[in-house]
Amino acid sequence: MLNLKEKIAFNRYYDEAPADQIKRIKKIKAAFGSDLMIVAHHYQKDEVVAFADARGDSLKLAQIAANNHTAKKIVFCGVHFMAETADILTADNQDVILPDPMAGCSMADMANPFQLTKAWEFLTANYGQSIIPVTYVNSSAAIKAFVGQKGGVAITSSNAKAIMKWALKQKKHLLFLPDQHLGRNISLSLGIKPDQIGLWRAQEANLQAADPRKLRVILWDGYCSVHQQFKLHHVQALRQKYPDIKIIVHPECAHEVTAAADFVGSTSALIKYVDQAPIGTRIAIGTDNNLVGRLKASQPTKKVMFLNPYSCACILMNRIDLPHLAWTMDQLAAGQSGHVITVDPQTAYWAKQALDRMLQLSL
Repeated sequence: MLNLKEKIAFNRYYDEAPADQIKRIKKIKAAFGSDLMIVAHHYQKDEVVAFADARGDSLKLAQIAANNHTAKKIVFCGVHFMAETADILTADNQDVILPDPMAGCSMADMANPFQLTKAWEFLTANYGQSIIPVTYVNSSAAIKAFVGQKGGVAITSSNAKAIMKWALKQKKHLLFLPDQHLGRNISLSLGIKPDQIGLWRAQEANLQAADPRKLRVILWDGYCSVHQQFKLHHVQALRQKYPDIKIIVHPECAHEVTAAADFVGSTSALIKYVDQAPIGTRIAIGTDNNLVGRLKASQPTKKVMFLNPYSCACILMNRIDLPHLAWTMDQLAAGQSGHVITVDPQTAYWAKQALDRMLQLSL
């Protein structure tokens, strides 16, 4: 975190001409060569994505981090849990740098180790050892460590269906956290019935279920603030106005939205859908509007639209902007570390168990 003096010094970056910052970033990046890599999540702003050596969704970025053995400095343009994951998967001589340490994830913050410990005590008291924990990669390293220690696994939206199918073969019951919508959508797609899905309300520390004896999947009561903004009435209004429209959404959307869509897929799957759609296809997309805007601009032969044009892009993801990237690169050029993300060894060890299982099952 910046102290007061550093904050005052940093503020000047917002007074600089963007062209000067762009020129400087390019120069510093070239000087570092293969010793530095910049990666960016698809939801980042265009001004940041422009400098990325690689861009991707959570699974791709995790795989890139695991397979990189060259760069000594990895500038991670994403959010905190993603940088933690990269630190866990990279070598000790590699630094993972987050341009703004305040770039977090509201969904990840909806589950903490204290809450998870209470949930696990309750669930194991009622279901014994017949339960396996599964955590979305959108969770803290501490949550991943808990899951790894209990024999569980991490997932992303790209591999969720395959890994949840595997997990349900390992144990009779599955605890899925922190995103209830992704967990519900995947569970239903695997043939789990609605009355076999319960909801753990972490704030009240209680299980919501019509009949707890029937449960196969217990969902954590969390959600993505971006994908919460897409509603069934958005789908219905566009279908009424454009009968030929194709509506595609991310599985973090509520089930009533995904059920009404033509296609549900991870960020990379949504991009692929647009890429492969015939010329002239009208497509409304329900995901972060930074990405949708980029697809709209890069696919002029298709009629790409926002499912909800008034929805906000991820505010926390957007904390990483051109000034923060320029400041980070200037710090590195001056021999300073920038905001290095470091996970303590014990947490990293157990979190890596969950991540390694995910990567192995994703091959």
